[in-house]
Amino acid sequence: MATAPKAKRYYVIDFDSTFAKIETLEELLAISLKGNKGRDEIMKGIRDITNAAMEGKLSFAESLEKRMALMKSNKKDVETLVRLLKKNVTPSFARNKKFFKEFGNDILIFSGAFKEFILPIVKAYGIPEKNVFANTFLYDKKGSIVGYDKKNPLAQKGGKVIQLRNLKLNGEIFVIGDGHSDYELRESGLASKFFAFTENVSRKSVVDKADHVVPTFDEFLYINALPMVHSYPKNRLKVLLLENIHPDAVARFKKEGYSLELMTKSLGEDELCAKMKDVAVLGIRSKTEVTKKVLDSAPKLMIVGAFCIGTNQIDLEECSKRGIAVFNAPYSNTRSVVELAIGEIIMLTRNVFDKSVKLHAGVWDKSAKNCFEIRGKKLGIIGYGNIGTQLSVVAESLGMDVYFYDIVEKLALGNAHKCDSMDEVLKKCDAVTLHVDGNPSNKNLISARELGIMKKGAILLNLSRGHVIDVPALAEHIKSGHLGGAAIDVYPREPRSNDEKFASELQNLPNVILSPHIGGSTEEAQKNIGEFVSAKIVDFVNAGNTYLSVNIPNIQLPELKNAHRFIHIHHNSPGVLAHINSTLAKHKINILGQYLKTDEAIGYVITDVSKEYDNAVINELKNVPHTLKFRVLY
Repeated sequence: MATAPKAKRYYVIDFDSTFAKIETLEELLAISLKGNKGRDEIMKGIRDITNAAMEGKLSFAESLEKRMALMKSNKKDVETLVRLLKKNVTPSFARNKKFFKEFGNDILIFSGAFKEFILPIVKAYGIPEKNVFANTFLYDKKGSIVGYDKKNPLAQKGGKVIQLRNLKLNGEIFVIGDGHSDYELRESGLASKFFAFTENVSRKSVVDKADHVVPTFDEFLYINALPMVHSYPKNRLKVLLLENIHPDAVARFKKEGYSLELMTKSLGEDELCAKMKDVAVLGIRSKTEVTKKVLDSAPKLMIVGAFCIGTNQIDLEECSKRGIAVFNAPYSNTRSVVELAIGEIIMLTRNVFDKSVKLHAGVWDKSAKNCFEIRGKKLGIIGYGNIGTQLSVVAESLGMDVYFYDIVEKLALGNAHKCDSMDEVLKKCDAVTLHVDGNPSNKNLISARELGIMKKGAILLNLSRGHVIDVPALAEHIKSGHLGGAAIDVYPREPRSNDEKFASELQNLPNVILSPHIGGSTEEAQKNIGEFVSAKIVDFVNAGNTYLSVNIPNIQLPELKNAHRFIHIHHNSPGVLAHINSTLAKHKINILGQYLKTDEAIGYVITDVSKEYDNAVINELKNVPHTLKFRVLY
């Protein structure tokens, strides 16, 4: 039995705020009013008219007549608008230009705007002039706009419905637009489906009536199984950002078109689990714990971005087992932490903090007793990593003698002295500052014994991890007078938000500076972290790059050009690469480039292939033994 031919399908697309990002009549009026003193008031009036029509509160014919009454434009203004429009095609339409070129004969532009500036834009996308239905201007001999053709169906009430009925199209009709007049095509029964387009503007009165809401044209193409420039609509990638991630990161994700949810606080394990069902990208700072239970609740999770230095709050082993990439910002806030440490060393050595507290209470304590310069004093640094080394250089430039200890062999910078043990640093130095990582083995690294061997009157700083100091023991050594002071920025238990009360044994002790985990909390550091981590996340999503990932083998890939990219993360087991390549060979797929990196647990294979292949290969590659994650990029 013969298969019935597939029904013809037409795509009716609005222009203003759909194909183009802007409302064209508003822009034309703005161009013509340049230099006019009443410009702002007139522009507000035309916007109010436009919105009323788009929401169905005013018929389009009435709104057009009202707007045209305000119009004082000419052909040169129209030419200026065309140049502006060429730069303001909606991004998801612009990037899918190939679709328009391929399906141009099936695409109809329906607009209450004007052909004079629509045609130059859509013709460049392969849409023929006969498929553009819009109003037309009337000009005088000088080229000034004096009106419009009121006999045009699109100038009349219900114009789009009249125009579509007149065409007598035979087949499915899909309508894409942002306004009430677009929905009327569905309401009239002429259109099969109405897609509310919200990339540029979202109107509740229109969205509520739509068959589908499409935040981008990629989404429209995806749900209708049409060819698209991206392998997957980015608006379907949900990004959850906790703990007040910097606006620059938020802006980058918005620009990419991801679906965003923002929270200013951290979440407990159960709260986070409840949020994770559809999350593809999780962004956190230092307070949110990403546990096995959280990961079990996140079947779609691809990436965890730690917008901070440390990753001890993340179960990296479990992330690796699931092929979830983790990125952090190991260098971005180094300078901020160093400056705070230097400032606190000076404040403690000069006893400034206590004198300031007294002065606020009205006590004038002008005395040089127990107040010293830092020049010539010995600074001990425990942990000689990115922060420790930079602190070493800055402190030495201020005249301090620097001593350091690290469990890993490190080259001394400048005139710093390498010590053979932590005890040696503690015994020698007037000020000791901790810059170790959050490894559980560092818990109570500085306890009563270590505090007891420090020089009498020495000061101690901790801007690393809260659990590395035995806080009660430190409090006792301050009270006894053995230590001259301390500056603490991190604590074994920290409030989840600014609304939660803080308590510590160190409160109200002399010459003790307590700060609320703000070592990296400068505008510069948070901006750098936001930019760095978001860039790594976007690069992994868009291209598969894992360079500087904490847990996935690092590969920096070339730009993907005229190819599809197969990304395969798997357990590092023998035979996986051979299985992948035999599958590609079976399907006669041409490999344009292949990249492999492994560590003891994970293998990461990227294969760039020619665009023509049987889609059956996708399922076969997903089912290769030991596969953790597989996706296609183009």
